[in-house]
Amino acid sequence: MTEFAIGSVSAAGVGREWFRLSGGMMLRVAFFILLIAAVASVDAQEMKRITMGYPSLAFTQSHIWVGKEQGLFRKYGVEVDPVFLRGGQVATQALAAGEPPMVNVGTVIQANLTGYNLVLVASMENKFYQLVFVRPGITSLEQLKGKKLAISGFGSITHYAAQILAKHLNLEINKDLILVPGGPDAERMGAMSAGTVDASFFNLSTAPIARKMGFVDLLQIADLGVEVQGNGLATSRAYLKGSRDVVKNVMKGYLESIHFIYARKLESQKVFAKYMRSNDTEVLESSYQNYVKTIPRKPTFTPKGIQFILDMLAPQMPQAKTAKPEQFYDAGVLNELDKEGFFVELSKRYPAK
Repeated sequence: MTEFAIGSVSAAGVGREWFRLSGGMMLRVAFFILLIAAVASVDAQEMKRITMGYPSLAFTQSHIWVGKEQGLFRKYGVEVDPVFLRGGQVATQALAAGEPPMVNVGTVIQANLTGYNLVLVASMENKFYQLVFVRPGITSLEQLKGKKLAISGFGSITHYAAQILAKHLNLEINKDLILVPGGPDAERMGAMSAGTVDASFFNLSTAPIARKMGFVDLLQIADLGVEVQGNGLATSRAYLKGSRDVVKNVMKGYLESIHFIYARKLESQKVFAKYMRSNDTEVLESSYQNYVKTIPRKPTFTPKGIQFILDMLAPQMPQAKTAKPEQFYDAGVLNELDKEGFFVELSKRYPAK
C-alpha cells in the first residue's frame, strides 16, 4: 500500500499533525479539491461586472447603493459598481454612449426623441417629489416672475419640474422665469446663498439642509397632482437584446434592494450616509421615511405620465407629437419575474411591517 503524508501547521506555528492515507483515498481527496477549484473558477467566470450610473445623491437612488453594499446584485451573479454621473443629462448621454450600460434616470424620453434608442425597464416614480425653495424675502410663488430658477441641467427631472411649475403659474420659460443650469443640489444651494439665483428645486432628502440654510419651501410639485414618469432603471435596447440575462439578474438585485430598505432601516441608513455624504440624522431619517412613502415595492410604468412629458416637449420637439408612450419602456423582464413568482418570494423574505 502506497502511503502519502499530509501535514498541517497548528495555529501557534508549532507541532505538526500527520495523516496517512491510502493511494485510493488520496485520489479521492485530490479529485474533491479539483472539483472545488473548478466550481470556484466557473463562479468567477459567471460573475458579470458592470457599472451602473446614478445622477443625484438623493434617496431615490439608494436601492443601487444598498444593492452594492449588501451584496444583493452579487447574489444574482452580477458585480455592480455604482458611479455618480452629474445630473440627468450627463447620465443619459453616458448611457447613450454605452458606458455605463445601465443607469437609474428619468430622462429617456427626451433622449429618444433626439435619435437615441434607450428604454426604461423599471419605473420607480410617477410623480416629481421636488420642492420649490426660495431665498429669504420671496414669500409667494407669484413673486418668481422675472426671477432666476436653478435646475440641475437641461433635460433633467428638475427641468421638467420647472416646466410644470411655469405652467401652473402661467409663466413663460426664459421670459417670465429664467432657467439656470446649476448642477447638483449642493452647488445650487451655494448659488442661492450667493444670490446668483433666486430659487431652485430640492428633493426630500436635501430639503432639511435647505431649510437649515434659511431657504423657504413654498410648494411640492407632487401636490399639483400631475402624473409624470420619473426615475427608473434604463438601458439601451441593444443591451437589453444582447444581454437580457444580465439585465434580468440586475433587476433581481435592484428589486430585492427595495424590499431590503423597507425591512432593514438602520442598515439602509448606514448606506445612505455613505453615498449621500452626510451623517446628519435629520437628513437620514427624512430620506428613509420619504423612501418608504414614495418608492413602490413593485415598479409600474405610467403611460399617462410619459404622455404628459411628450405633451410638454411637443412645442420644442415636433417629433413628440406623434410619439407613443409604449416606445419608451419595456415591461418584459418585470412581467417575466412576476410570472416566476419573484415578487411573492420577496414579500415572504421581507414581510411588510
